[in-house]
Amino acid sequence: MQPTEHSQLETLKQQLIVINDISSAGSLLYWDMTTQMPPGGQAARGRQLAVLGQIAHDRFVDPAIGRLLDELQPYAETLPYDHNDAALWRVTRRNYDREVKVPSAFVAEFFQFFSVIYDVWTRARPANDFNAVRDLLKKNLDYSRQYAEFFGPFDHIADPLIDQGDYGMKAASVRAIFAELRAQLVPIVAAITAQPPADDSMVRRHYPEADQLAFGLDIIKDYGYDFSRGRQDLTAHPYMTRINSGDVRITTRVDEHYFNDALFSTLHEAGHAMYEQGIDATFDGLPLATGTSAGVHESQSRTWENIIGRSREFWTHYYPALQARFPSQLSDVSADSFHRAVNKVTPSLIRVDADEVTYNLHVMIRFDIELALLEGAMEIDDLPRVWNERYTSDLGVTPPDDKDGCLQDVHWFGGIIGGAFQGYTLGNLMSAQFYDSALKAHPEIPAEIGQGKFDTLHGWLKENIYQHGSKFTAPELVERVTGTGVQVAPYIAYLRRKYGELYDLS
Repeated sequence: MQPTEHSQLETLKQQLIVINDISSAGSLLYWDMTTQMPPGGQAARGRQLAVLGQIAHDRFVDPAIGRLLDELQPYAETLPYDHNDAALWRVTRRNYDREVKVPSAFVAEFFQFFSVIYDVWTRARPANDFNAVRDLLKKNLDYSRQYAEFFGPFDHIADPLIDQGDYGMKAASVRAIFAELRAQLVPIVAAITAQPPADDSMVRRHYPEADQLAFGLDIIKDYGYDFSRGRQDLTAHPYMTRINSGDVRITTRVDEHYFNDALFSTLHEAGHAMYEQGIDATFDGLPLATGTSAGVHESQSRTWENIIGRSREFWTHYYPALQARFPSQLSDVSADSFHRAVNKVTPSLIRVDADEVTYNLHVMIRFDIELALLEGAMEIDDLPRVWNERYTSDLGVTPPDDKDGCLQDVHWFGGIIGGAFQGYTLGNLMSAQFYDSALKAHPEIPAEIGQGKFDTLHGWLKENIYQHGSKFTAPELVERVTGTGVQVAPYIAYLRRKYGELYDLS
């Protein structure tokens, strides 16, 4: 590297770190808004988030950043593709070329709007009051379409929104994957649901909140979630947020009469957080210091929640401790019965509570609705009716109200309509592929899980996925780790293998 190039690179890094610090302050304010803030702070918090969002955006799209990227291009192009400097230039260039298309005033207006609609949603959902958010949803749809238009021309209006979360994917490619997956999922669902359902009454007994939270925290400590760089708090809809490499927070929620809710959301969000905690510390403050896509991120949360946390080996180890913590609730329940209960397959109303087999059908409903809304093929006024019709036709259950229908997910009430849900299913597919690769390298992993040991798996994930952050795109990372692109077959094989033991799938 020439002295001039070194100076330019250091200047770029310092500018990017400042921008990241501003955005991180916004993330901290958002975390406070969803966990600690009194209701009276909403109006001011909206302004604060808008100010920080606009400042970060303005600093990033400053022409000076563009000039630095132009000046560094010859240097970046001389480096090996996997060199950290080459990756930093590549990712920053891609992000800059995208964000420079978005007007600053729009960013500020949008950030403030998000805080308003989220605040209304937190009250509208428990009150089953769709009318309270109807007009705000219409406004969000207008914003979402306008945002997509900044990136035209495109094949489908959802393409730039999908690309933002899962770079390189489009509506057409997601639809093709979903069609292949649906064709194989539906017969599995039918074969299982034709049988008597598993008894899960024991997970619906009374489980005090404090004991539930303590049990979950013990497990994610064993997993490898670093509490010296993290914490857990309660919120309406669980999520993970990265403030910096030394501060990666998770949230959960508790239902004292449904054990699965808190535990599996804790395992899920810990999976996200462990990914972020495992990123190369030298990337901190730079665009490389984040998960590479929504799908890859979700692959990690679903691995730790489902592939590990709902496995027979996992409960062979942890069930005695659970029984000891909740003797009056579980003294009459065997480990096998409990394992079957937490893997119960049945069509249900709530996505985040759905079993592994039906889960992706929930995602497909949302994805199809988003596309129809963005295309103008349906209106917000039609949302409750269309939602209920799709649940009736696709899952055989009809929501009794909007609270457990179209109001259940936070996404449309805290972000753009479009581009979020496909990552959940892509993550499921990738989770099976990544786990297969981990087992090929370390066949002893299942036995270690049965002993409550996770260092081998966690270490393999850090080495092959986590440390890279967004250095590689999702398709590049999947190819490096598995030798193929994203595939449906390994996930279907995983479901057939696991649920073939629990149910008769012959």
